Amino acid sequence: MLWVDKYRPKTLDKITVHEQIANNLKKLVTEQDCPHLLFYGPSGSGKKTLIMALIRQMFGASADKVKLENKMWKVDAGSRTIELELAMLSSAHHVEMNPSDAGFQDRYVVQEIIKEMAKNRPIDTKGKKGFKVLVLNEVDKLSREAQHSLRRTMEKYSSSCRLILCCNSSSKVTEAVRSRCLNIRVNAPTHEEIVTVLELIAKKEGLNLPPVLANRIVTQSNRNLRRAVLFFETCRVKEYPFTENQVIPPLDWEQQVSNIVSDILKEQSPKKLYEVRQKLYDLLVNCIPPVIILKKMLSELLKKLDSELKHEVCHWAAHYEHKMRLGSKAIFHLEAFVAKFMSIYKEFLVATFG
Repeated sequence: MLWVDKYRPKTLDKITVHEQIANNLKKLVTEQDCPHLLFYGPSGSGKKTLIMALIRQMFGASADKVKLENKMWKVDAGSRTIELELAMLSSAHHVEMNPSDAGFQDRYVVQEIIKEMAKNRPIDTKGKKGFKVLVLNEVDKLSREAQHSLRRTMEKYSSSCRLILCCNSSSKVTEAVRSRCLNIRVNAPTHEEIVTVLELIAKKEGLNLPPVLANRIVTQSNRNLRRAVLFFETCRVKEYPFTENQVIPPLDWEQQVSNIVSDILKEQSPKKLYEVRQKLYDLLVNCIPPVIILKKMLSELLKKLDSELKHEVCHWAAHYEHKMRLGSKAIFHLEAFVAKFMSIYKEFLVATFG
């Protein structure tokens, strides 16, 4: 088992990084009543850990008995019936899923899931009708129509279904949905908090972690706790005993993006563009989100470019990110950004060096 899963706190009492939020959730939640909740904050800040600990607090150990299933949904979409297959993680008390996986049909999925959950309302141990919890991930990636649909169904089935929404940015969630939830901001852990977590894992694993290496791991993780723990475990696999200056291996996909950036800085030609396209395809096939690829490419480029080019490159990155969100073929927009950058950089080199 990965250390990320092995040392993930299972209850609100054991959460140390967001202790204040955990204490507030304990006061707020009783099994009889619970508002809709919206957790938002950067990736790797601990939102999912808080959500799962909260569900366990509400329903006890039985909430841990989960099963993964690929469920086929038959949804009425006006004059036709759509069949969609979506992965769901469920227990007797909750269902967790990512409705944005359904693409532009996400609004039908949201309606259908909540309707079905409301029908299968559980009865608690005291004989009263309880409620089921629906955890929706990446709500900020839902279409506007799906979010409006979510708002209507939230109101209609609030007596039998509670929603816990999870996203990175609340600004992309409509005001109508936000106003019907208790909003909980989960900040990225501080540098010191992540170091403390790494030291705790090292102690439990019987490892000697040099403070210098711990600080380097945290700096490279960019305050992403999940990534910091993964880096720490990778270092343990690669080399032990630890040394202060040992190499912290980058993630494979990040290394691939760095290679792409090196390629397009070395040569700007149709042949090189074709080679880069193949590498971008590899990243997409391995489920790296296209927006993340674009942002990482921009970040790597900005480290190596002259200051006079940075503004224009940022402008075009934003332009193609917007186009990517509107379109459906991410590879076209990633390739278009690379081609545009090659054109800009070639002009700059010719103007500067002749």
